Parts: sequence; structure tokens; C-alpha cells
Amino acid sequence: MNKKAFIFSAPSGSGKTTLVKHALEHFPELEFSISCTTRFPRGTEQNGVDYYFISSDEFRRKISENAFIEYEEVYNDVFYGTLKSEVERIWNAGKTVIFDVDVKGGIALKEYFGERALSVFVMPPSIAALEQRLMRRNTDNAKTIKTRVEKAEHEMKFHSHFDEIIINNDLETAKLETEKLIESFLDLH
Repeated sequence: MNKKAFIFSAPSGSGKTTLVKHALEHFPELEFSISCTTRFPRGTEQNGVDYYFISSDEFRRKISENAFIEYEEVYNDVFYGTLKSEVERIWNAGKTVIFDVDVKGGIALKEYFGERALSVFVMPPSIAALEQRLMRRNTDNAKTIKTRVEKAEHEMKFHSHFDEIIINNDLETAKLETEKLIESFLDLH
């Protein structure tokens, strides 16, 4: 069985979720790995579709049960993690896993999967462009955006930990680059 994985990581607002959704629409071989989080849903996010939204207590219980490949407390009492059972579910269905995770999570997943995974870092063209995208999203207040931008500046220093880098300056170009990386890694030529 082809047990491979794609890991898309980026600072918040870089466009990784858009690129992952594009990949899922174009490649039926892929299936999205739904992460666990303790944060509340944003906008139209749905439990079991975008994330598994659980309580902090339940998340901590899963940590003690060694249920995660990786997890992180991203902000105070806001956890994100990748469930081992989610990856097994996807592989057992004969699909390739695709992740949409933050930078630390992406590095941890690459360490765990090694050569079975292709890790992709999506970079915004600049911090100013990233800030504009976060403001246009209209899902966070000014203080949260400031925190995200500061975190992004730090996270962008880790791009060298990834196998590939896509600079999302033009979305259509970034989508084509994503397609080429997937075709090459899955040997779909």
C-alpha cells in the first residue's frame, strides 16, 4: 500500500489552506487529515470536516493516551494536533494523506514520516502582504492579527526545514506549482 503524505505548512494567512483545497479538488488520491483543536470554530468551519473541535480536558486526555503523532499548544490553552487514528483511517482507505498544519507541526510530521512525506512551506510574498490578507479575511480582531503577524515573522525563519517552498505571490502560479509537486511525488506522469 502507498503510505505517503503531503505536509503543507505556512504562517497563518499565507494561502496554504487554499492550496490544499485546490489539491484535494484535483487529485482524488488525496484525503485531508483533519486535525484536532481546542479553539472555537471560525466562520463556517464544521466539526469533523475542518477540524475535530474538542475541549482542553479531552485534548489533554488524548495526549496522555499517546493518541497524537504531534501536537502543540499554539497559544495559551489552544492546542492543535494530528491523531494517529486519522492517518491510519486515510491509509486504510488506500489514499495519500495531505496535511494543512502550522510550521512546528509540519516540522514534527516530516520528522515522523521521513521519506514517506513531502513537506511544503508556503510563503507569503512579504509580511505586509500577509497582514493585508489576514485583515481581508475578517475573521480576527486587530490584536489577534498583530499576534499572528509577529508569529509569522518568526515562523518564516524555518522555511529551510521543508523539502519544497512555494512563494504564494500569484495564486494561479502557486496552484500549478502545487500540482507539479504532487504529480512528481506520487509519480503520476
